[in-house]
Amino acid sequence: AMEKSYVAMFLLLIVISCALAKDAGKKDTKDTTAKPKLPQTLSRGLFFSSQKPLMIIHHLEDCPHSQALKKVFAEHKEIQKLAEKFILLNLVYETTDKNLAPDGQYVPRVLFIDPSLTVRADITGRYSNRLYAYEPSDISLLYSNMQKALKLLKTEL
Repeated sequence: AMEKSYVAMFLLLIVISCALAKDAGKKDTKDTTAKPKLPQTLSRGLFFSSQKPLMIIHHLEDCPHSQALKKVFAEHKEIQKLAEKFILLNLVYETTDKNLAPDGQYVPRVLFIDPSLTVRADITGRYSNRLYAYEPSDISLLYSNMQKALKLLKTEL
């Protein structure tokens, strides 16, 4: 059961890095070495025993936009149901990995990643200058994008 220990280790990394990010935010340090690079960790066999797409939500605790999106996300019954078909990662630190910031490091942003560890550039929000941004009013678009991610996954497997 190698995969299981990787998953545990990976989730632990996320928890640790979230804690680190909170402290780092106060001092505003430029030190990015403490933050794990995601795809490297993922490719060590995180999930592909489970054929679930990954949904990464980048947000920051003190960002009102992030909080607002989080609230509508949590209150949307259909989304909550659909979310069970995803591996959901809430990242509250900024990643140093360029793959996870294809068009910049704004928050909140939502990326869908398929089991081949590819960021789905074909699943985007409605803003051309921030492709993966969603406002609370875009919650139905986010919902249909989650459905799209699952459909794409089924056809490609």
